[in-house]
Amino acid sequence: MFEFITDEEERGQVGIGTLIVFIAMVLVAAIAAGVLINTAGFLQSKSQETGQQSSKQVSDRVQEVATVGNVNGNQIDIVNVTVTQAPGAGEIDIQNATVTWIGPSGTYQLTSTTQNYSQTTLSGDQFSYISVKDSDGSDNVLNDADDRLNLVFDVSTFASDLNEGDEVTIKINTMAGATTSIRFTVPESLSNKQAVEL
Repeated sequence: MFEFITDEEERGQVGIGTLIVFIAMVLVAAIAAGVLINTAGFLQSKSQETGQQSSKQVSDRVQEVATVGNVNGNQIDIVNVTVTQAPGAGEIDIQNATVTWIGPSGTYQLTSTTQNYSQTTLSGDQFSYISVKDSDGSDNVLNDADDRLNLVFDVSTFASDLNEGDEVTIKINTMAGATTSIRFTVPESLSNKQAVEL
């Protein structure tokens, strides 16, 4: 009628219960560790990607070498800006760059043509380029510290020609988001000159 449970049987049941609780805790800890490892890996890859993009926004920009204006009468009708890679910059495709021209007749957003200046006719919202020095034939891409490109702004196609004393700011924004500002003032006298350094 009556069953008597001995101390050994009680200890066996308690031991099995403890074992089940221990296994459950190990499983929960393993799942939590897996989630933490996955989250840490995701955050690490995101932070690396963000760091690379931030670095490109700072370094992947052009650097001005010289700015020259073509004199036509007593006005400047074409501006040539010679650029190269800034120190530490990667490849810069000038066809993917955008330019903001801020001059006496207004502000203009310009995009690059897909052809060299000698092979194209510019429309009102475009600038072009001429490869000055290019060791590997990449033409519109600055991919070497020795590369040089002339950015050609035919001012008469999108604004009025520049007069003596006019001030202009050109902001060149590369595909990576890096911006270079170039400011110049037209000399006070353009008479008897064919070109002037700006």
